[in-house]
Amino acid sequence: MKTVVGRWIIFALGLSAVGWIVMTALRDSRPEGGVRSVKDYKPWEKETIEVASLLPIQDGGRVKPLGTYAGFTMLRLHGARSMEILGKDGAKVRLKPLDWMMDCLFRPSLAVDLPTFRVDNSEVLDAAGIKSKSRRDRYSYRDLSAGREKLFQLSNSYREIARRDPKLLKPVEQQTMDLDGNVQIFESLVGYLGFARGGLLGGASPEGKLLDLSETMKAAGKLRSEMEASRNTGKPPSSEVQTIMGLVEQAANSSKNSLFFFPPPNQEDTEWLSAGNRIYHVFTGTTREPQQAIDDIRSLETLARSLDGGEAKFREEFAKFEAGIVSRAKERGEYRSVPLEADYFRKNWFIYALVWFLLAVLSAGVMFFTGRTLAGRISHWATVVFLVLGLIYLVIPIVKRSIIMERPPVGNLYDTIIFIDMAIVIFALLVEWMTRKRFVLGITPIVAAFLIVLARRFEVGEGKDHLNPLIAVLRSNYWLSTHVITITLGYASGLITALLSIVYVLLRSLGLDGGDASLRRSITRAVYGCVALTLTLSLIGTVLGGIWANDSWGRFWGWDPKENGALMIVLWSLAILHARLGGYIKEWGLHLASIFGAMVVGFSWWHVNFLGVGLHNYGFAAEKVGAVYAFYAVMWTFILWGGIACWLEKRAKKEKTPAAVKETAEV
Repeated sequence: MKTVVGRWIIFALGLSAVGWIVMTALRDSRPEGGVRSVKDYKPWEKETIEVASLLPIQDGGRVKPLGTYAGFTMLRLHGARSMEILGKDGAKVRLKPLDWMMDCLFRPSLAVDLPTFRVDNSEVLDAAGIKSKSRRDRYSYRDLSAGREKLFQLSNSYREIARRDPKLLKPVEQQTMDLDGNVQIFESLVGYLGFARGGLLGGASPEGKLLDLSETMKAAGKLRSEMEASRNTGKPPSSEVQTIMGLVEQAANSSKNSLFFFPPPNQEDTEWLSAGNRIYHVFTGTTREPQQAIDDIRSLETLARSLDGGEAKFREEFAKFEAGIVSRAKERGEYRSVPLEADYFRKNWFIYALVWFLLAVLSAGVMFFTGRTLAGRISHWATVVFLVLGLIYLVIPIVKRSIIMERPPVGNLYDTIIFIDMAIVIFALLVEWMTRKRFVLGITPIVAAFLIVLARRFEVGEGKDHLNPLIAVLRSNYWLSTHVITITLGYASGLITALLSIVYVLLRSLGLDGGDASLRRSITRAVYGCVALTLTLSLIGTVLGGIWANDSWGRFWGWDPKENGALMIVLWSLAILHARLGGYIKEWGLHLASIFGAMVVGFSWWHVNFLGVGLHNYGFAAEKVGAVYAFYAVMWTFILWGGIACWLEKRAKKEKTPAAVKETAEV
C-alpha cells in the first residue's frame, strides 16, 4: 500500500513540475488581451523575407544578420519573437521578427498599429494618461501616442533620481523608463528611412517633385563653403541654405543611431556606418569616399521607393542593395558567420530539445508505473532515446554558437544555463550506463526541460544578444576553455549530485526502493563519486581562476563574491567526503548534505550575480532574484523531507528492537 501511495505522490510531483514548465513557456509568449486587428495588413512574401534574412549589419560590436538584430529588438519591445494579428479580410497572420522589422523600416504606416509594446504594469500607462486595457497587455505605438510626451517627461524625471541613487527608484518608475526607451527605439526604426521615402521635404515640394538627399549631397561642398563664409563674415546664409541644412541635419539625426548597414572604407576602421553617419561625413567633409557615401544613400532611396512598384520590384532592389553590402563585408572578412547565424535562429533548436525532454518525461512516467515488464523495458529505452535526442538538440546549437562567437561555449550567464543543461544530461546518461538502475532517468528530463525554460525566461528578461563579444578582460579563449569550462562543469556535477540524492530521499521515504539495499548502495556510490568529481572540477577551476585573476588584475585572490562562492563549493565537498570517510555521516547524512550542496552551487553560480559588488559584475542579470530563493526553498523542502523520513525510520527501528530482543531471550 505504501508503495502505491508513494508512486502516486511521485507522479503528482512530476506532473506539477511539468505543468509549471509548460505554463511558464506559454505564458511568456502570450498577451492577456485578444488578437489585434490591423485591417490593411498584407503579409510579406516568403521570398522577400528570405532575401532580407542575410543582410549583414553591425550591432553590439559584431557583424550579424538583420534577422538577429530584429529578433532581439522585438524580444526587448514585444517580449516574444512572434506576434499574432488579424490582417486583411480578418485573416490571422503570425509575424516573425524580420517581418516586423521590415514593416518598421518600409511600411511604418502599418507598423504603428502593430501590438509592438509589452506592458506588464498598467500603472505605467495610467501615470502617462494612456488608457490601459488590462494590467498586462500589448499596445501599438498609436495606442501610446496620446501620452507620448508625458511618458518622456516622467522618464526624464526618473532618470534624474536614478543618477543620484538607483536604489530610490520604485519598480513602476523603472518600468516607465524602460517603456520610454523602447518607444524611442521604435521611433528610430520607423523614422530611419523617412528621408528615403519622401525626400527632404517629405514629398511636399512646390513642384511636386522629391528633393532627394543624395542629390543634395552632391552640392555639400558648395553648401559647406557658404556656411563657412557666413561664420567668417557674420552675415547669415540665405534662407534656402538654412532650410536645406536644417532638413539635412534632421534626416541625419533620424538615421544616425541604429542600423549600421555600411562597412567603413578603411580596413583599419572597425565601426560600421549608419545612413546618418554617411550624411554627416559628406556634409562635414570628413569622408575619404564621398561618392560611395552618396551612392549608399541613393541605394536606400531607390530601395524604399521601389515598394510602390510591387513587392517583386522591391525584392529585386533589396537583392541588389544586399549584394553590395555583402561584397564589401566579404572583402573585410566579416561575413563568415552571417549565414550560419541566420540558420541558427531559424531552426529554433532549444524548443525542439524541450519537446524531446517533455516526451522523455512521459515515457519515464510509463516506465515508473510498469516496472520491469515488457512495457517498462520499452518505455525505459524510449526515455533513453528521447534524452539522447534532446541532448543532440542541445549540443548542435551550442557548437554553432561557439563557431559564430569564435570562442568557447561559456562566456556569460546565459551560456552557463544551456551548457549546464547539456552537462547534466550527459552525466545522467553516464550514471545510467554505469549502474543500469534507472533511478536517474525519472528526474533528469524534468530538470533538463526546466533549464531550457529558465534560459528562455532569462533571454526574455534581458532582451539582449548573448552572442555579442565579451568585455575586454574576458577575451581569452585559453582561460575560457580552461577556467570557465572547468568551473561550469563543477556546477553541473554539484547539481546532478543533488538530483541523485533527491531521488534517494524520494525512493526511500516513500518505500519505492522495495527494501533493495543494492539499489540504495548504487545511488550512494554514485553520489559519493559525483561529490568527488565536483570537488576535483571546482578546485581545479578555482586555482585556474586565481591564475587568470593574477594575470588580469594583478592578484591571485581578492575575496570577490564569485571567488568565495567557488571556494565554498570546494570546502563543502571536502567536508562531505571527510565526514563520510570518518563515519560521521551515513547514507542519509551524505544525501542530505549533497542536497544542501546544490544551494552552495546555486549561490556561486547564480546568486552572487545579484549582490552588486565584486570584479565579476559582468555577469549581473536583469532577472529577479526571486527565482534563486524559490530554488533554495525547494532544496530545503527536500532536506526537511529527508530529515523527517530519517528520524521516522530510526524511531521505527528502535520500537522493533526491544521486541526482537525479548523473543531472543525467550528462545
